[in-house]
Amino acid sequence: MVLGDANKPGLGTEESMMMKPYYQDDAVTIYHGDCREIVPQLGRFDLLLTDPPYGIGEHGGACRTRGRPGYAKHAKMGWDYARPDADVFQLMLGAASMAIIWGGNYFADLLPPTMGWLYWRKLMGGDFSDGELAWTSRSAALREFTKCPKGMNKGHPCEKPLALMLWCIGLAGDVQTILDPFAGSGTTGRAAKDLGRKATLIELEERYCEIAAKRMAQEVLPLEYRDNNGGCATTLALL
Repeated sequence: MVLGDANKPGLGTEESMMMKPYYQDDAVTIYHGDCREIVPQLGRFDLLLTDPPYGIGEHGGACRTRGRPGYAKHAKMGWDYARPDADVFQLMLGAASMAIIWGGNYFADLLPPTMGWLYWRKLMGGDFSDGELAWTSRSAALREFTKCPKGMNKGHPCEKPLALMLWCIGLAGDVQTILDPFAGSGTTGRAAKDLGRKATLIELEERYCEIAAKRMAQEVLPLEYRDNNGGCATTLALL
């Protein structure tokens, strides 16, 4: 992504040209830093697609594996002890024309009422949640996506499946520029790149910036994808 004219959606202001991206290619720009400092220096985007910390302590360690074999164990880094405050949500919502925020049930007191909820049915079983909710700014009926994340090779303890983020972008319609201020291991950016869109990612932890950058550096190879709700086929990356 080329940064420059602030009047172009999703592109940076003159100030943003002073920020040095952690990674950049023709489709994706990654910034390592605090979204509260970086987002105000960016222009406006078509879509906010993000998954902020929920404030429930699910940031790695035994709590993520429930002590069971076969689940990847991540370092307990402490970033999920607190959720973002109201000012952060106001900042994010002001940066895009449409918004999809995963974990929306944890932020219901910070976001306006909506009819356009998304539900990810996870099929996990045990004491794991049956699914997750996303708050959206869509004036549309609730929609459900079904995919079990067991066996995923995660670079981040709360990483969303690529297919889920592809589905989210598809629901958003003709969006060309996407912002994720809590990028984690970069699944939003990978989905955007695979669909031929442009994305700006922001991540506070450098280890996740590195993982995201490696994912973005992979080439896009043709592969037909059809969502689990009967959506149209789309060409995306084979990863």
